[in-house]
Amino acid sequence: MIRKILVVFLLITSTTLLAQKTNSSPYSFFGIGEEFSPRTVEQHSMGGIGVAYNHYKYLNFTNPAANAYLRYTTYAFGGLNNDLTIKSGGEKQKSTSTSLSYIALGFPIGKNAGFSLGLQPISSVGYSLVNNSFDVNGDLKAVTLYEGDGGINRIYGSFGMKVFKNFSIGIEADYSFGSIENSITNQIDEVSLATKYKEDNIIRGGAITFGTQYQKLLKNNLYLNAGATFKLGNDLRVTGNEYLYSLTLGSNGGDIPRDTLSNGAVNGKYRMPLKSILGVGLGKFDKWYLSLEYENQDAIQVLGSLSNTNAAYRYEDSNRFSLGGYFLPKINSISSYWDRVTYRAGVRFEKTGLSVDGSGAGTNFTTINDFGMSFGLGLPLKQLSNVNLGFEFGKRGTTTNNLIQENYVNFRLSLSLSESWFQKRKID
Repeated sequence: MIRKILVVFLLITSTTLLAQKTNSSPYSFFGIGEEFSPRTVEQHSMGGIGVAYNHYKYLNFTNPAANAYLRYTTYAFGGLNNDLTIKSGGEKQKSTSTSLSYIALGFPIGKNAGFSLGLQPISSVGYSLVNNSFDVNGDLKAVTLYEGDGGINRIYGSFGMKVFKNFSIGIEADYSFGSIENSITNQIDEVSLATKYKEDNIIRGGAITFGTQYQKLLKNNLYLNAGATFKLGNDLRVTGNEYLYSLTLGSNGGDIPRDTLSNGAVNGKYRMPLKSILGVGLGKFDKWYLSLEYENQDAIQVLGSLSNTNAAYRYEDSNRFSLGGYFLPKINSISSYWDRVTYRAGVRFEKTGLSVDGSGAGTNFTTINDFGMSFGLGLPLKQLSNVNLGFEFGKRGTTTNNLIQENYVNFRLSLSLSESWFQKRKID
């Protein structure tokens, strides 16, 4: 039955993930958009931890070495609803966006190895901002509209295997692809034609990630986990075109192009440095688990004709600290359903690697930080499947230096379907 559901769902969702608007953050205006590391809903609910974590039926998008511990074929998909409150000065604005977060399949290979593959977004662009300019008398003189849409997705395949009793290694290969469109439309009072700058970019690139995990059984059924991943440096190539033209604004909000003022080719790359994640965890099997994780990456480099497109931002070193875990009262409880529910929680502090100058002069940059608190529930279904709910409350950015502060509430939902697909049938 599960396999029939998978076929139908894959046909419906495989194109939906690539076609939707997945973001409403003003910070997605910069670079390749708002970046996020692929994680399952279960991982997000625990503050984003995962490099040292493994489970026999849950997928792990952080460390390919965790595939070695899969004992069941697991299909998972997740969705996100983001409620955003934007603060700038004394003004507030609210927005909501909904998107599909991932489609993935993992399965064991023998007793000591596993493989997973999937499709996930890794950055998104989706903003629409209006800036009104007034004269000394308070009369409207000009309107500037900033719009952007698109993002980058990735397909990946990862393999993990145990090389010793307590030690596993893994490798992941992925290919990123997508398109981003940014535009700035300016209309000045008493000028018949508006002007519009538009940039259409196509982005492509591949990457390799290596991972390791060590698991040691202690006394009283306790176990100690340690893990590390290293995503090798890679390039995201950017090709496209930029246009500057005059236009007439239509009554339905669309634009009617008039004269092309200039056009040219965009050709450059985002050089992504080595990204490393280290973590350690302690727990008791199917009872509780607690983990601490640290992620670090040097500043992204912008090369080619992209380097001078926007002097209002720059990239810097990024890092993240996460602390989280889960508690499962009694996995085989008969008397209480809620004793079989998995309760998850975590906290995360992240230096995003983006620095923005609110004045636009290119001389006064402010680091954009992100802080979030999360919790979630793993609701068991029949057999080995689960519905996972996750809630996250956080703040990104600041109102100082003419910038924007985002207060967000994320609701995540996933379905994890597990089944034994490749077991040999026994004949009595």
